[in-house]
Amino acid sequence: MAKLKTVYFCQNCGSQFPKWLGQCTNCGEWNTLVEEVVEKTSTSKNYSGDKKQHIINIIEVNAQEEPRIATPSEELNRVLGGGIVLGSVTLIGGEPGIGKSTLLLQLALKMRKKVFYVSGEESASQIKMRADRLTDLQNPECYLFTETSVDKILHEAKKLKPDFIIIDSIQTLHSSLIESSPGTVSQIRECSGEIIKFAKETSTPVFLVGHITKDGQIAGPKVLEHMVDVVLNFDGDRNHLFRLLRANKNRFGSTAEIGIYEMISQGLKEIKNPSEILITKKFEELSGNAVAVTLEGNRPMLLEIQALVSTAVYGTPQRSSTGFDSKRLNMLLAVLEKRAGFQLGAKDVFLNITGGIKTDDPALDLAVVASILSSNEDFAISEKYCFAGEIGLSGEIRPIPQAEQRITEAEKLGYEKIFVSNLNKLPKRKFGIKIEEVGKIEDFHERLF
Repeated sequence: MAKLKTVYFCQNCGSQFPKWLGQCTNCGEWNTLVEEVVEKTSTSKNYSGDKKQHIINIIEVNAQEEPRIATPSEELNRVLGGGIVLGSVTLIGGEPGIGKSTLLLQLALKMRKKVFYVSGEESASQIKMRADRLTDLQNPECYLFTETSVDKILHEAKKLKPDFIIIDSIQTLHSSLIESSPGTVSQIRECSGEIIKFAKETSTPVFLVGHITKDGQIAGPKVLEHMVDVVLNFDGDRNHLFRLLRANKNRFGSTAEIGIYEMISQGLKEIKNPSEILITKKFEELSGNAVAVTLEGNRPMLLEIQALVSTAVYGTPQRSSTGFDSKRLNMLLAVLEKRAGFQLGAKDVFLNITGGIKTDDPALDLAVVASILSSNEDFAISEKYCFAGEIGLSGEIRPIPQAEQRITEAEKLGYEKIFVSNLNKLPKRKFGIKIEEVGKIEDFHERLF
């Protein structure tokens, strides 16, 4: 009997080794090497008939726009760069229960096209129950298939000839050509390779759902993210309603755009204007609140920053932040104390970005400082004021990118005054909002209070 050919794969990075080692020499992780059978038949499947490729000079190639399928979701279209490209393979990753399957099922039910929905995790009755919960969504051309064998899936897809395919999830699939369990590095690589080949040869767009590890990375080999055309990350705090859809990789568009959804009992609802929802309609002005004009990709948004400054009861002052980098908060407090003379070293400082939003935009610095000073002096900032500026270590207020877009967004939402750096190069045109240009923290404090 012929001996099976086996090698050892690292379950963390996908590196291949001829023998077992305690530590992966590529990524440094311990006890991640698993033996897998890699001997497979040499049969090669052709999904597009006898289509031959020829060498061609780049000058002779006709450059043309990739045809796209517009989806009913404007937020998804924005993130994808205008719609689904024919033959593209899109990988969506995110925390368990964040809404990946709900997003794709809504897409399948809203599209007026033939959809092949494959699930290796749920039964057909479970999917139907979830579809019934998504009211007013019916697509007579949506076909379900609960299977984990990639050979059977592609065989049925070849017969059905759908307009696009949804597979939930890539970690549950297995190929008969590989002798290892589903979810292993070699199975994910083989299954995704077959699916991508089918998509390219038949021009059928495919959506893959991907599990993530406890570190937030998509489970399986990193080569999976290199093989697909688009990698989307669906994230958000499950204790809050908002979900953010970001593109980590996009061969057909920008990775700067984001889509914002709200999780409700009927599924995911698109948020057309997130600023109006994220800003609290206050009945009375309270100290410690400031509104920041941030930028998520190319999309301006207004966020509410809340700060609480109080005398430290215990020996060591506490520094806590939610949604904002705690190290940057410590830096801003040090700048306030060193450059502007505010005595904050013996006080507790708590900072929060409302709505469960997390962002690392440096333009939030000015709003963070404004909220801290407001709470420290117990003086409320007018709810008609907003802020956009980065603060340097010497206490200067630095310019920010795309200032005009931020000012226009604040103007559109009815704010009366915005504080920005005096180094920003603003256009000559007249804005409907008063622009306060400041250069130092001391100057900023005097004008604000």
